[in-house]
Amino acid sequence: MKKLIAVGLSVVVLMVVGSQVEGVVKGKKRVAANGKLKVFVLAGQSNMVGFGTLKGEKGTMESYVKGNAKAHGHLMTKGGKYVVRDDVWIVNISRAGKEKQGWLTVGYGASEGHIGPEYGFGFVVGDYFEDPVLIVKCAWGGRSLIHNFLPPSSEKYTKPEKDGDKGFHYAEVVRQVKEVTGNLKKYYPGYKGKGFEIVGFGWHQGWNDRINQKAVDAYEKNMVNFVKDMRKDLGVKGMPFVIANTGMGGWDIPKKARYKVRVEKLMTAQLALADAKKYPKFKGNVAGVETRGFQRKREESPSGQGFHWMRNWETYYLIGKGMGEKMVGMLGGRVE
Repeated sequence: MKKLIAVGLSVVVLMVVGSQVEGVVKGKKRVAANGKLKVFVLAGQSNMVGFGTLKGEKGTMESYVKGNAKAHGHLMTKGGKYVVRDDVWIVNISRAGKEKQGWLTVGYGASEGHIGPEYGFGFVVGDYFEDPVLIVKCAWGGRSLIHNFLPPSSEKYTKPEKDGDKGFHYAEVVRQVKEVTGNLKKYYPGYKGKGFEIVGFGWHQGWNDRINQKAVDAYEKNMVNFVKDMRKDLGVKGMPFVIANTGMGGWDIPKKARYKVRVEKLMTAQLALADAKKYPKFKGNVAGVETRGFQRKREESPSGQGFHWMRNWETYYLIGKGMGEKMVGMLGGRVE
């Protein structure tokens, strides 16, 4: 199989042996092509937007690639260029005037100097499918599930018309996915396949809910309704859902911290949907990613922004990679 990876302004042709690309997906061959574009939706608030920092001395992509080439070296060339995938296309029309689309590489986070979970996620699912992949990213900072992303089944509310209206960002995810998939000539120019299929949905959100006890108490119910409603509104029965919990603070939240019980309840609620005993109808089609182990110390990160994972690049990369691995697992693959 031949694989193209663009580096800067040049194109390098690599020969990929068997089913493995940089060792990400192992133990199972890539899914044979059926000619349909594989569409994934990634949605959430600022940590889905992404603040994984690329350049700098600590906690950045540069520092991690230099310090752990075995784990991350495949993401950059020997000449120091960021790898660009020619089999994964990403579209983000979340912010008016700042729409962006193109082949997956760095720079699809909060700015050109950042990544979000789409980066690690895209590498994993791109390695799994022979068909090209399209990621539709829908993410906004400072939005809650109890208000902005509130699904229709949770509460009767007036049809949202503008930012700030209850349920507006839930409706925006649906609208944007339909806008992109309904206009592939515009949003994926050059694609000449046999249509598309929405394969899965990834969710990373929760900060604005975890600071509000009422929102925390309602989170699990709202998340269940979000999954059910989104499947209905996107027209994909049983659409695989992967939920990465809001693990900022890691496993070491001080016992005396006044917020400890509240935030741990939220993280538990986010992962609860993947409990097949509690939600048997979600068995095999909803998965959770425990992110607390991806927390890095302030001293080894670019920033002290705890609500943005200290802006640590590896944290965001691992969140996306973990989401991708769980997604592939639900689709029948195995990642080692």
